[in-house]
Amino acid sequence: PFATLPTVGAAQEGIKVTKDGVKYLVDPKKIRSGGPSMDGIPSIDKPEYVKVAEADKWIKDNELVMAIKYKGVKKVYPLQILVWHEIVNDKIAGDPVLITYCPLCGSGIAFERKILLNGVKTEVEFGTSGKLYNSNLVMYDRKTKSYWSQIGGKAIVGKLTGQVLPGISIDTVVWRDWKKQHPDSLVLSQKTGFNRQYGRDPYGSYYEDSFLFFPVEKEDNRIHPKTVIFGIEVNGTYKAYKEADVKKGTIKEKVNGVNLK
Repeated sequence: PFATLPTVGAAQEGIKVTKDGVKYLVDPKKIRSGGPSMDGIPSIDKPEYVKVAEADKWIKDNELVMAIKYKGVKKVYPLQILVWHEIVNDKIAGDPVLITYCPLCGSGIAFERKILLNGVKTEVEFGTSGKLYNSNLVMYDRKTKSYWSQIGGKAIVGKLTGQVLPGISIDTVVWRDWKKQHPDSLVLSQKTGFNRQYGRDPYGSYYEDSFLFFPVEKEDNRIHPKTVIFGIEVNGTYKAYKEADVKKGTIKEKVNGVNLK
């Protein structure tokens, strides 16, 4: 499914080329099938929105949602919808924006929805590949069919290998808190064009037990792979904090010379 390339450019740091001429950062053999076929988990490509008062009829106060403030526009993406679709190809304030959620990792991330194609920044739609790497969603772009990791937003197999999507700030928050502070938000509608049981999580109790559907390549024995963490980056220095520790109270620390709490 990947576009083939000549071996030129393979000298880029870390990028290799298969015998068939396919560029990659992650060995394609390490990318596992998650079960569904390409687009078997359908992205939302024509999102519709409702006002907070309407959404409040079907979103519970304690539900998690992804929420974004971008160029004066506020939008909310309920996880009860994203768990069934994982990708929303959206436009916010006229800009192409990619909203992504990986249920197995609990990671909600937004990116600019443009790729560099033949030297030109080009708007593109993304879809679900049906594949996973380290239990994380592998996306594909619908122009070159290159594979992209959701965490990091980097092309890992195919023509665009090595490209990185610029990230956009987005929060995962509790609905009751967001609606109180931002009642003028637009909320992704349950009218997606697909027949899904929104409000019922297809992964059931997966978040609550220690079982892994899919293995991860490099496990860190200090904490379980499914432990919820909060990660930060300060000028190239990375730190992670377990959710259980954060809940105990404020953590004060200096990271790369910057005081944090």
